[in-house]
Amino acid sequence: MKLRRAPPRAQPETIVALIDVVFFLLVFFILVGRMDATAPFDVIPPTGVTGQDLPAGGMTVAVAGDGSYAIDGAVLSRDAVLEKASARLAGAPDLLFRINADRGAALRHVLPLISDLEAAGARDVVLIVTPNPP
Repeated sequence: MKLRRAPPRAQPETIVALIDVVFFLLVFFILVGRMDATAPFDVIPPTGVTGQDLPAGGMTVAVAGDGSYAIDGAVLSRDAVLEKASARLAGAPDLLFRINADRGAALRHVLPLISDLEAAGARDVVLIVTPNPP
């Protein structure tokens, strides 16, 4: 008696290759696509300038880490700083203001001061910064 072998079954088609193609397409479109919202207009950020001498003259307002303000070595309230700045602006409308803020000072102490100085008539406000060491 001869035993016959069963005929070999046809190999089922694998979809592994198709899954790989879909995965690569997904990765490709994730890398190529933009994930952030685009602005409705072009925005060019300001450029910081370091290594130049500060302009002479003007008025320097110091902002401490705790939010205290000082002019000419005297600690003043924000309202007193603005009054003194307005008085100096009345005599010299082109007065330059320098803001020397401590690195620990919160922006909530610095930015409103800049806005108030501009509202009082200041044309130029310079922030004093320290460049990063190379």
